[in-house]
Amino acid sequence: MSVLAIPGPDKKPWPTLGDQVADWIEDNLVFGPGDLRGDPARLDDEKRAVLQRLYEVFPKGHAHAGRRRYRRAAISLRKGWAKSEVAAWIAAAELHPKAPVRFNGWDTKGKPAYGAGVSDPYIPLVAYTEEQSDELVYGALKAILELSPRVRGDFDIGLERVLRIGGDGKAVALAAAPDARDGARTTFQVFDETHRFTLLRLKQAHRTMLANLPKRRIADPWSLEITTSPAPGEGSVAEDTMEYAKAVFEGRASDSRFFFFHRQATDGAHDLETPAGVRDAVLEASGPVAGWSDIDGIADQWKDPTADRAYLQRVWLNQPVRAAERAFDVVRWDELAKVGHVIPLKAVVTLGFDGAKYHDATALVATDILRGFQALIGCWEKPFVDEKAGRPWQVPEADVAQVLDAAFQRWNVWRLYADPPYWETTVAGWAGKYGEERVVSWSTSRTRKMAECLRGYTNAQKDGHLSHDGNPIFRRHLGNSFRKATPFVDENGERMWTIQKERSGSPNKIDVAMAGALSWEARRDALIEGVGVKKPSVYETRAPVTL
Repeated sequence: MSVLAIPGPDKKPWPTLGDQVADWIEDNLVFGPGDLRGDPARLDDEKRAVLQRLYEVFPKGHAHAGRRRYRRAAISLRKGWAKSEVAAWIAAAELHPKAPVRFNGWDTKGKPAYGAGVSDPYIPLVAYTEEQSDELVYGALKAILELSPRVRGDFDIGLERVLRIGGDGKAVALAAAPDARDGARTTFQVFDETHRFTLLRLKQAHRTMLANLPKRRIADPWSLEITTSPAPGEGSVAEDTMEYAKAVFEGRASDSRFFFFHRQATDGAHDLETPAGVRDAVLEASGPVAGWSDIDGIADQWKDPTADRAYLQRVWLNQPVRAAERAFDVVRWDELAKVGHVIPLKAVVTLGFDGAKYHDATALVATDILRGFQALIGCWEKPFVDEKAGRPWQVPEADVAQVLDAAFQRWNVWRLYADPPYWETTVAGWAGKYGEERVVSWSTSRTRKMAECLRGYTNAQKDGHLSHDGNPIFRRHLGNSFRKATPFVDENGERMWTIQKERSGSPNKIDVAMAGALSWEARRDALIEGVGVKKPSVYETRAPVTL
């Protein structure tokens, strides 16, 4: 796949305001931060074509004639395409009182007449960080308007908001959801670099703000997401949007108001071990921007033996590639899913338990010893809330005990491996209830032992010995897990690792991944002891003996 556009080409072109918007941008705006700073804005053929699609309207005679065709749009292109700058140009047009961004009747030829501006626009520009740099949409918008003499006087430009002179419209920089007063007033919104939207508050903001769009029907509001390709397993908004786009493309979902444009170097089509192969891949991912890009300079980055090639593939080839520092391959994990399968009643299983009482999450994972099938049977996550005065959040220990007791009643539990910190007394109580031989304290702080446990767990995934229930929480915790190098090397001389969050204090959870590894380690020990494996009858045919 090189280009994925949803919807695909239509038999008959739709009417559009896109050319009018493109002309307005070139007539009134300039380039923002960068080598062309302050020069008159210019749109190449592809950017003009994208604007034509973004501003399509329903044709004359249709029940929705003149209204926007697309309510939600997403653009996924390689680094250097000027996505933020284009989004800032669009935001400037959506904010200006005289830009032709909304339908304003039909001309004598049955085409859209010159468009109109939006009355009282509200434009949130949502970024992943509080710092609004020049590389983000609001920073680009601020610079563009300050440098554009034809429209500069129409705005009051601040560090975090741009107001129309007269106060009847604004664009604002946000790093979270808008407040309740503004959330229902949106006329256009941008989600900037959505591959970085992994935090729960940002994902919740995205969902809420999309849901609010229909509230201003007369304003015909819409939403734009811009990104480079996401890393699988991060659980980002970009990853979710790409999966949704694939579902629409394959007919598993239907959404006629959704536009998605993605270009990448075709998977497996280029030999990335050769300079020529890398160069061809960069050219394919670049499209028209190759004409003014330093293609050789980009390709030369692959020559550095210390380079993170997964990162280079994602940002320059726009391929969804797992980051090298990620502990688990969630693409492979997805292939191992058996959605709808359940562990049979009375099956011999192992359990893994990991978590904290007051922070992060606590999880229980079961593994069917005979089938190598894992299921998440319990997960208690600290909600994303600012703790005010009052009692802090705590894992509901009684609920954990109830789920654990149900597991012991439903299945034949051979062993529970439990990471004991903060749960020492509780785990001791479980040992007293279910038996010391069945409840084992298994400390994940034993670095080499934990590294060996994780090696076995990842190898089982690579080899296909493991399957699972497809639980999205399980997948998210695996995707949140990063490698932490240890002082130890294995028998092949390779550095061993344990898992950690991407940074200290991150709200992203990894406890289910750890519980899954412990449950799998218990299964490995069970197999060593011959537990849960069907033994051949004395009447079954034995393997022939070679004389």
